[in-house]
Amino acid sequence: RAAEWQLDQPAGSGRLRITAKGSTAFIKLEDKSSGELFAQAPVEQFPGIAVEGVTDSSRYFVIRVEDGNGRRAFIGVGFVDRGDAFDFNVALQDHFKWVRQQSELARQAQDLEQGPKLDLGFKEGQTIKLNIANMKKKEGGTGSARPRPAGPGGLSLLPPPPGGKSSSGERPAPLSTPAQLPGTPITDSLLSWPQPTAAPAADVWGDFAKASG
Repeated sequence: RAAEWQLDQPAGSGRLRITAKGSTAFIKLEDKSSGELFAQAPVEQFPGIAVEGVTDSSRYFVIRVEDGNGRRAFIGVGFVDRGDAFDFNVALQDHFKWVRQQSELARQAQDLEQGPKLDLGFKEGQTIKLNIANMKKKEGGTGSARPRPAGPGGLSLLPPPPGGKSSSGERPAPLSTPAQLPGTPITDSLLSWPQPTAAPAADVWGDFAKASG
């Protein structure tokens, strides 16, 4: 209880600072003029035995100071302003909150290293299929394809050959070159067109529509 202390006649007054090295926080009591260190209390856990609040006030605490040679002592400290006492608590809480976060991150990293690793490499014979939209590939050239004219009924028609007429559908018949036997000179008779033979006067088969059999 802080009421049991001689609050009207404190043993000394000075400056209090909190520093950290690794996961340990240090409460340092220093001379307010020269900054000389009077005593320090290493804190490895909060709340803990290194720092304890009194039961009858939020501005007074008991801290365990050490001299580095194994000697320890418990002394009472207090703050004139309640806001300074609040900042003292928050500074210790923030430090050990950071320590817990670092410990959790280290544990997660260790679990990932010990766990099965994800293999993203291709297996032997494995293939993938890429579907790339809005991309067309034309084989056999780099020019753009021309649309074919649509005929009656929506059918696609081939373009007429040079010199042909697409309206009537007539095409010039190709000229056939007469074959020349070895040693045979080309004469006018070979170049002349064969004449069609006359049709027989009467059909020896008769009319199939009138056949009785």
